[in-house]
Amino acid sequence: MQTACDEVIYSGFCERLQPCGRILEMDGWNVWCCSPIYGEDGKVHVFYSRWRNDFNFWVADCEVGHAVADHPEGPYTHVDVALQGRGGTAWDSWSIHNPTVHKVGNRYALLYTGSNGSGLDITKADLPGMPWETYEPYFMRLVETKRIGLALSDSLYGPWTRVADKQPLLDASPRPAWDDMLTTNPALLQLPDGTFRLYYKSIDWKSWKEIFGIRRYGAAAAKRLEGPYVKYENNPVLNFEHFKPRFIANKTVTVSKEKEYEFKTAQVEDAYVWQENGTFRMICRDMGFFNHEYGLYFESADGLNWTGTPQVAYRDAAFYFDEEMPGLAREGRFERPQVLMKDGRPAYLFCAWRGGKYRTASGVVLKIK
Repeated sequence: MQTACDEVIYSGFCERLQPCGRILEMDGWNVWCCSPIYGEDGKVHVFYSRWRNDFNFWVADCEVGHAVADHPEGPYTHVDVALQGRGGTAWDSWSIHNPTVHKVGNRYALLYTGSNGSGLDITKADLPGMPWETYEPYFMRLVETKRIGLALSDSLYGPWTRVADKQPLLDASPRPAWDDMLTTNPALLQLPDGTFRLYYKSIDWKSWKEIFGIRRYGAAAAKRLEGPYVKYENNPVLNFEHFKPRFIANKTVTVSKEKEYEFKTAQVEDAYVWQENGTFRMICRDMGFFNHEYGLYFESADGLNWTGTPQVAYRDAAFYFDEEMPGLAREGRFERPQVLMKDGRPAYLFCAWRGGKYRTASGVVLKIK
């Protein structure tokens, strides 16, 4: 179990971060989930989520774009769209989100989250300009359909072939369970013995109906990249529901009665996991342990027991960048952290960040010194 602490500890990872700047600012688009990898061509390839501004959030009509640069800091050129919703009644018919890319042997693996809107009484064409009050129930139902998928390619330039064609790579568990509603926000790791471990975020139906969900992380294992993946019997491996959010417990922030449901417990999402010097390491987005602006850093001997006190993986955006807040929801914090690895070590941190030139969202890069 993770433990509480009375002081904020900044990890060595955090202390090595050096801000570079925004990337992939696109007029008319929100950009999210920037997953980087070095290609055989010596260039940096980024697979990222993007959705048009006239759609409410990512869950209805997001696609995975592919951009290339000579250097991690950019500038990046959009090359192609790697994945889109398949349409019809497919489990990933509408939106493709949360890309994370890895090289496995001679192939490239692109994990993602898909949503299915085929059971709704609207089409995508009805969504642009729809008021939030009208869209909200559709948004909630789309979130409930999120599942993890996998696509493979011999080249970063594609084509990408879905492995989980008729069903997701990892489905929700039967009710009742901590992960009985959805699977999302994947993180993949190949272990030294050649097997695979898939980390995933989930929400249970009970907490979803009560307080808009408690977000926890689980793990699943497979002998082959393509699966099948078997969930770890002692899931969840990361769970903060026993903590009252620090800024609420310390009474440093006052929350309105209407928003109290969002802060009943601390939570966690957006994990990225790697191994370095024999130690498993994880960074993820904080949802209340310290605040909602920091990232969290963990270490583990086996990648399943993430015990002890979390440290800070990265600070709020204002610590690194002097940029005026545009008054957007979720501003001031980095989300969906991904790491550019070089020679087995973290070299750059890539995140999503609201704001920028077009007052939407873009990627952001920090160098790991």
